Amino acid sequence: MDWDAAYANAPFIPGAEGFPPRWAAEAAAFRGRLGDRARLGIAYGAGEREWLDLFLPAGAPRGLMVFVHGGYWRAFGPRDWSGFAAGGVARGWAVALPGYTLAPQARIAGITRQIAAAVARAAAEVAGPVALTGHSAGGHLAARMACTDVALPVADRLVRVVPVSPLGDLRPLLNLALNADFRLDAAEAEAESPALRSPRPGLPVHVWVGADERPAFVEQARTLAAAWGAALTVAPGRHHFDVIDPLMHPEGDLTEAVLGGL
Repeated sequence: MDWDAAYANAPFIPGAEGFPPRWAAEAAAFRGRLGDRARLGIAYGAGEREWLDLFLPAGAPRGLMVFVHGGYWRAFGPRDWSGFAAGGVARGWAVALPGYTLAPQARIAGITRQIAAAVARAAAEVAGPVALTGHSAGGHLAARMACTDVALPVADRLVRVVPVSPLGDLRPLLNLALNADFRLDAAEAEAESPALRSPRPGLPVHVWVGADERPAFVEQARTLAAAWGAALTVAPGRHHFDVIDPLMHPEGDLTEAVLGGL
């Protein structure tokens, strides 16, 4: 099996090179529209990338939504993705996008701890329930917040977790050339695999993946959903890059999955 091809996304998406500049442009436009309701660069630690952006609705927030960005733990930053807060903000939620130290400067276990600290810091700014989502590597990190072995001071406020295109079992990544950056060994791959950990009792989890994603990512999503007895949506016609587009819209199906009924 060609593991690197199995877990590659961009080579199999037509026009893939156009997505990052589009995301960045939409992110900048969204921040501009929000004006002083965009609270940028809130520190949650002393590290260079230990900060988050918080986007506020026009009135009192109904709660806090957190979106954790992807990029295989080794690329991008929160301000590449600000536009994906738009749907939540339009529904009256505050939305936080945390940064984290990228691999290879950080290991995945360390990034997990950073996201827990970032969620706690954002929750200190916004009262009410907390809903978590994230995409790809960010989907893994959102799922890790739902695990009982992660120390999350605001775990009692979690009301829903929606990992999108998540990496639920990291053991296959030991076979990738990218593991030169991840620096995973067998022990860390097992410890940081949500599908191999216990979910927080009673916490609703809805796993989401695009039907047109690489088979390995669809299988990863199915594995996590099956391990946790979680809801699973395989979104028709969506690939790994456009699967999160509905988060930009208040009535998007993915926005509804994260915030509907809350």
